[in-house]
This record gives sequence, structure tokens and C-alpha cells, in this order.
Amino acid sequence: MRIGIDSYAILPLGKAPLDTLCWAAAHGAEGVQFSGLNAEEMRLVDDAYLQDLAGFASDHDLYLEWGGGQHIPMDMQTWRKKDIMEPNRRAAVQAARLGARVVRSCSGGLMRWQEDSPDTATFLREMAAALREQRTMLQDHGVVLAIETHFEFTTFELLRLFDMCDAHPGEWLGVCLDTMNLLTMLEDPAAATRRILPWVACTHIKDGGILLTGEGLTTFPAPVGEGIVDLRGIISLLADRPDAVHLSIEDHGGEFHLPIFDERFRAEFPDLSLQEFVALCRLTFLTARRMRAGTLKTTSRQDWPQVCEERIKRDIAALRAITAGDV
Repeated sequence: MRIGIDSYAILPLGKAPLDTLCWAAAHGAEGVQFSGLNAEEMRLVDDAYLQDLAGFASDHDLYLEWGGGQHIPMDMQTWRKKDIMEPNRRAAVQAARLGARVVRSCSGGLMRWQEDSPDTATFLREMAAALREQRTMLQDHGVVLAIETHFEFTTFELLRLFDMCDAHPGEWLGVCLDTMNLLTMLEDPAAATRRILPWVACTHIKDGGILLTGEGLTTFPAPVGEGIVDLRGIISLLADRPDAVHLSIEDHGGEFHLPIFDERFRAEFPDLSLQEFVALCRLTFLTARRMRAGTLKTTSRQDWPQVCEERIKRDIAALRAITAGDV
């Protein structure tokens, strides 16, 4: 498995896509997953632009994975229906021209934290209807739409979605496995990886912690190897798959609060078993112990721009040591 970065990890450096590839090559990364380009960058993207990216990646033996995909056919503010075929077609065309097989999809919702949002069953039904219509388009371009394990759906729900789409692993729908985000969806990262393993098309390798507070649970990213996510076990699971999966580091600052003492919020996670909740409780103990020892701490979003470059450099080295079995 090759180790690279997600472009979001060094976003504060303000680098254009080609400069991001240069940074990756200069610092020992073996590829880049692009989370998605901003509006200014998108205006620059034409065939020549994509050829330059693909040419640089080929010359420096870097893998490429693309972004810009969407999977929720609703406006995340108003909940009105919206078209996601054209954004996904554009991303699929760009990925195909780059020679990238993966288009990462993240619709950026925080539905369970909002009382006025539709229920999960509605989202799944609307998504399945929209995505089924995109099967042929995605297959024609030879890409997999990889839905990130973000703050939108649990692995249980993604498996239901794939069933509703009559999809099969390795075809046109898959998962971008974000190893730390699983904590924020009240899932044990190792158990969730086992559930979704055949569907993993790409990754966001991210360590983290989870704390029990008077308001509920708080999750946060951490430097690779310093958190409580079982990255060694997860990578071992990924390594046993018949097809290779790239390990793209996505690290950042910030905290995420889960009001688990709120009955309404808890009801948003009907698949959470006692066994998995106990596993999460153990991880809160491990997090607290490491924080008391001073070996683990949170990084605010405000502080991230000042530390991101050096931390991603360390993350690359730490992940390489984990994959080599040195730690």
C-alpha cells in the first residue's frame, strides 16, 4: 500500500493542485487525493490542466485520486432537492482524464445535529434513487464514487444504501474510509472497518481521540500514531484485501461534540450496539490516560495553519513506520 496525503491536510499552505503534487513528491508522499477544488481553481481546469497534473504524477510515480463528488441530492441548508448528476459527471470526466479510478464524495452534512433535518430513512431513499441513475455514467468513465465516512451516515447505513442501489464491491460505488470520523459517528474504527471492508475504495488515514465530558462525547484528530485509533489493525485489514488501497493522510485541527446525553440525539444511532458502545467507552479511558500523561492533546482549528506542514511531514514518517511494522 502506498502512502500519500489528502490535499485538505495542507490546505492552509494555499497551494494549487500542481504545487500540492510538488509538495508531496518533495516530502516522501507517494500520491495525492484531491478533496475538491475551490471555485477559482475549477475555472482553470481544462484538458491541458488535467494533462499537466497527470504528467507530473506519472513522471514522479505518484497516485492520483480525485474529489468533487456528491451523494446527497438535497441542499444541505434548505433540504430542497438538487441535481447531483452533473457535478458527479464533471468529476468523473476529470478523474478519467487524469487516469484516476476514484472520485471521493462528501456532501458535508451534519444532519443528526440539526433538529429540522429529514430523517435518515428519507436521505437513504433519496440518495438511492439519485445514485441508481448514475451507475452507467460512472461505469462508462471507469470510476468509483467513494462516499466518505463523514458525519452523515454510519457504516450500517452505507451498507443499506449499497443494497438499495443493487451495487456490489469494486464496481461503481464504494467508501472513502476516514478512520477518525468513525468515532464521531459512534462507531469503533476497527469494527466499522471490518463491516465496510470490501467497499473501501480509498482512505483518509487519521488518528484521533474521544473524551467523555459533562456535555457528552468530544472527538478530535491527532497526529498519526499518537491517538487511540487502531491504525495498525485497520491497515492490516486493508492489506489483506485482494486489491491495493492507497493510504491518504488527512489530518487537521478541531473538535466535534456529540450530545449523547440528549435522548433525541441518541435515537439517531439505532444501530449502536452495547458491545460497540463499551468499546467506545474503553477508547475514552485510553484517550484520557494519554492526555493526562501529556502524550496526546487537541489542536484548535485556529492553530492548525501554523503547525500543519510539520505535522503532515511527521504523519507521513509515522504512517510509514506503522506499515513497516517498526512500531
